[in-house]
Amino acid sequence: MKQKRKNSAMAAVCQLRGGNVHPFGAMRTFTPLGGGEERIYREMREALPVLDAAVSKMVRLCGGFQVKCRDQKAQESLNRFLMTVPCGRGQNGMDSFLCAYLDSLLTYGRAIGELVVAGGKLRAVCWGDVTKLEVQEGDNALETVLWGMDSYGHMRPLPYQHLLLFTTMHPEPAHPYGVSMFRGMPFLADILVKIYNTIGSNWERAGNVRYSVVCKGGEELDPASIQERGKQVAAEWARAMEDSKNGTVRDFVAVGDVQIRVIGGEAPILDSEVPVRQIMEQLVAKTGLPPFLLGLSWSTTERMSTQQADLLTSELWALRRTVEPAVRKICRTYLALEGLDDRFEIQWDDISLQDITQEAQAELYRAQAEKYRAEAIAN
Repeated sequence: MKQKRKNSAMAAVCQLRGGNVHPFGAMRTFTPLGGGEERIYREMREALPVLDAAVSKMVRLCGGFQVKCRDQKAQESLNRFLMTVPCGRGQNGMDSFLCAYLDSLLTYGRAIGELVVAGGKLRAVCWGDVTKLEVQEGDNALETVLWGMDSYGHMRPLPYQHLLLFTTMHPEPAHPYGVSMFRGMPFLADILVKIYNTIGSNWERAGNVRYSVVCKGGEELDPASIQERGKQVAAEWARAMEDSKNGTVRDFVAVGDVQIRVIGGEAPILDSEVPVRQIMEQLVAKTGLPPFLLGLSWSTTERMSTQQADLLTSELWALRRTVEPAVRKICRTYLALEGLDDRFEIQWDDISLQDITQEAQAELYRAQAEKYRAEAIAN
């Protein structure tokens, strides 16, 4: 009997339906386990547009590059290849490949690409879904082996490792996976999404008003008459509300002391400005971008200071240095397979985040300082 009562209590627990949770519930149970947080980061970009905008801004601010070869023939051939190389998904050119590569690198902390060689020539450079692969260390600390799923659904080492491009951002000694820009954000993102979801629920309650109609003054009537009177009041109120939906003004007439109140109208909606800003400040600080670049006006001036520009420039150059080995491998492979001189240099576009006038003034001050220093030495 005791065992039967215990089983009955266990069966009362709902197993298939949970409680009221926000639509991006995976962030609530987030625990980083090496490489299993990709789904969390995708949900964060979908739930918080400011994070999606931050990744897009970082990718665009990195800019493009040019390759300078020592041989003129190699220069013309390589320029034509970089402008027209197929990258998959209907995209062409190295700029398209680099944008998708950087997007994956910032979101997941790692990016994967492939050199497609056919007939002894480099025909295409494609990016891949890094979440579908596994990364394992090879026989030594300098070797990394990429595993993918074969036609039978088994994870096996990919056969042509030398044709793969793999880049990690801020890798840790514990595992070969990189670190995403979103690391450390899921806890704060969960709170922010919870606030937004609550705001939506409160405004849905405030927008879809529910009324409480109380009719007094019928204490001397018998229960049957009271019930009949209640049905009449309810029918008249429902008819008045239905006509108001169609744009018709209809008066509600009832006998007795009738009180009409809005259910929940006394409960105020909490002010979310302060907590939302506190959380947004933490998230924006992790991206390294000034707030006004993401559409957040938190200060009276919306110009980037010299210190902010220098910090952002250093972040962009660090991101460029991270992906430059992959770009070099693409260019070197193409020149080698074409039988051309493979000596080249990569020149990234200038990052201009300051006014031209300020840069010119700084250059003038440096020249004046050099002049005065030379005159002091001569005297």
